[in-house]
Parts: sequence; C-alpha cells; structure tokens
Amino acid sequence: MNLDPIAISATGLTRKFGSLIAVNNVDLEIPAGTIYGFLGPNGSGKSTTIRMLCGLLTPSAGAAMVLGMDSVRQSERLKQEIGYMTQRFALFEDLTVRENLQFISAVYALPRARRRSRVNQLLQEFNLMNQTGQRAGTLSGGQKQRLALAAATLHEPKILFLDEPTSAVDPQNRRDFWEKLFEMAQQGTTILVSTHYMDEAARCHRIAILDLGIKVADGSPKELGENIAYNVIEVVADNPNSARLSLAQNKSFTSITQLGVRLRVLIPKEIPDALEQVQLNLRQSQVSAQAEPVFPDLEDIFMAVTEERRRAEAA
Repeated sequence: MNLDPIAISATGLTRKFGSLIAVNNVDLEIPAGTIYGFLGPNGSGKSTTIRMLCGLLTPSAGAAMVLGMDSVRQSERLKQEIGYMTQRFALFEDLTVRENLQFISAVYALPRARRRSRVNQLLQEFNLMNQTGQRAGTLSGGQKQRLALAAATLHEPKILFLDEPTSAVDPQNRRDFWEKLFEMAQQGTTILVSTHYMDEAARCHRIAILDLGIKVADGSPKELGENIAYNVIEVVADNPNSARLSLAQNKSFTSITQLGVRLRVLIPKEIPDALEQVQLNLRQSQVSAQAEPVFPDLEDIFMAVTEERRRAEAA
C-alpha cells in the first residue's frame, strides 16, 4: 500500500469539444514526490488532461483535486502553487534570459528582496550564466528548454506540469533534463510529464497510458509489464525480414515488431507454449534464428493494452 500523500486526484475527468470526446472518464491518483508520465500518441488526450488539472480548462464532467484544491473553483489560487511548461517555447524571445526570469518573478509576485537572488540561483543552477544578456529567441534548443524549466520553477512550485518538454532537443539535452527532474522529485516536487517517447516514459515512477482519451493502463513500468495479457518472445535472426514474414503467417500472433536484427512477438497468454510455437514456425520455414521469452518493454505494453481495448470494443 502506498502511504505517500496524494498530490493529484481525479474522478471521471471528461472533456468534450462539440461531438468530440477528447478525454473520457479518466481517474487519477498521483502520490506526492513522484514523476508520473502520460504516454500516448498525439490526440490521445494528454495535453487536454494536463490543462484541466492546471485549472486552465473546465471539465465537461468529473472533478480534479490538486494539492487539496478544486481545479475549477480554486483555479486562481492553484496557479500560484504549480509550474507549467508547454511544448512550445512560451517565453519572450525579444527579452534576454535574465529579463525573462525577472519578468516571471514579478508575475508570481516574489518579494523584491528575493527576486534577484532567486534569478541568480536559477541562472547558475540551469547553466545559463553565460547567456544572461542573450535574447531568448537566439538560444539553442537545449538552452531554451533550460530557460523554460527555470521559469516554470522560479516560484518553487509543489507540482510541475510538463507537456511534451523534450520534443525539440537532442539526446544529450534530454538526458541532462531528466537528471534535473529526478533531482527535483527527490526534493519533494511532484512532476507530471506527457510524452510519446517510450524510453522517456520508462524513466517515470508511474505511467498512465492514454488511447483516444481513455486511460487504458496505469502503474509502474514493472507492474504494467507483469499485468499485460500477452507473452513476449524476442527473435534474433540472420535474416529478420524472412523471420518476420514467416511468423506473420501465424494469425494467433498479435503483433510482430522489427528492431534491427531483433523481432518482438506478442502472443496472448491463453495460447499455450508460445515459445515452442515460434520456434516451430521458424523451423518449418527454414529460418535460422534464436528465440527466447523476455519481459515486456513499454512499446510491447502499449501495443498490448491498446489491442485489448480494440478487442473489447469489437466484442
């Protein structure tokens, strides 16, 4: 049982835009001090859910409590306690790095005696001291990302909402960014991050998978992998394309994904002897390959839970 205090909870959270249901009856319970990920493709409802939790969008149905505050009735008070970083760079490109942070400090009404020291602290902390006088619009992608995160945390929020925060940066900057998030979570900040990167979602303590506005899974990466209704068989072949074509003949195999010389085969758990079936298929097709059961990765999990939803709808 998780005894950590709950930072965010939602019940039946729903948002409609005309006839389109963007978010459909989502329940959430996010412990304080955790990094919680929303994983899903574009259009799955990640950004809409975040905006409702931030008090920026009114739910069509359901309710959310964030830091003990109703996200609708207490939205103005809530906005003072949270940080929000959008996918697009949302600061003033004609202002310098320091001027942007000074302006944000005034927006959040930091005491004047605190503003200068806090801005200097963040410039140092986010490695922006050499860019203090540089216009924000001329920064590199990684520098813009660091400035945006510095601005979002300037008022030391208890919860940080990050909407696709690393979509425009290189792998090294993504790695550095996540190291900073882990440091913040260790200090007690609750972080909710939306992403469509599988490897990035795997870094989260817990993950909700969204598909067409519906939450189809929720848990730690380990819990999600243990609970899917599929076995995963990894196949390493000299000729992976021949192996894929051979395995595709077996209609009981739910999906076959090729990753270089490796294949990941999802097989429903109700089908007995999954490994033996794969090996038999390869032998009959005279394909040289090694096959073994493996623990599901997040891509396997995503494929499995979305396939289960499709099956349920079809039934």
